[in-house]
Amino acid sequence: MAQQATPSTAAPPAPAALLEALAAIPGMEAGQRRLVLLWGQLGDFDSLEYAQALVPRLPTLEAARIAVQAFGIGNGAGRDRFCAFTGFPPQRLQVRPDAQLHRALDLYAGLQLPIGAWGNLLLMCAGIGSAGTLREVLRGYTGDRRAPQRIADDAVIEAPPLPPIRGSLFARAGGRGFLRPFELATIRLRNMGEVLSHWRTYVPCEDALPQRGGTWLLAEDDTLLYHHRDPGILAFSETMAQPLSFLEPHLRSPLDG
Repeated sequence: MAQQATPSTAAPPAPAALLEALAAIPGMEAGQRRLVLLWGQLGDFDSLEYAQALVPRLPTLEAARIAVQAFGIGNGAGRDRFCAFTGFPPQRLQVRPDAQLHRALDLYAGLQLPIGAWGNLLLMCAGIGSAGTLREVLRGYTGDRRAPQRIADDAVIEAPPLPPIRGSLFARAGGRGFLRPFELATIRLRNMGEVLSHWRTYVPCEDALPQRGGTWLLAEDDTLLYHHRDPGILAFSETMAQPLSFLEPHLRSPLDG
């Protein structure tokens, strides 16, 4: 669930486990606003898609003096591959070998039936124990006029087993300036192809496949401006059509007054 503090509500403090993790990272101390992301496995749909949504906004966040730090489950090789593919800066991504920090922050561990991590993950992909997943999968195929266009006309998308797809195909089929039918599904297929082609790099240990993540925006005094705990797969934002809309009220630089 997401929560954003209002002027009439005292902001709660950030979780102690989160502050402890940040304290070990130079440049993430109190005295500045910080956007902190906990991703599951680096090969997870959500981790890749969240990073791809965030990368174009990093200059805006820097201008607003909001530092960014992500944590993900994986290893150094996976971080290097993940960052090369998504464009996310590797110095802003710390990898952990397990979900210990996620558990300390009481994030949703995903479905936990006695059928193994893969079995639970597949059931979650079918919407079982994974709120919002089927709705979001469907949106990837039907398009969304509330969401921005994701693929430029002159782009060429490699998403095996499909042949290379020119971005202009989506324009001819659906128009421009919004998320067209099959556009997001094609991006997700490309992401999936990347991960499956380098599975052990992205997912060296499968124990935490069902684990979900979370988002925190911290004020200068370590209180929370916003937080969201993912309730399921492809639910890393309360507003998936505009997944970073929670940042909009905070993008003015403190120097702007």
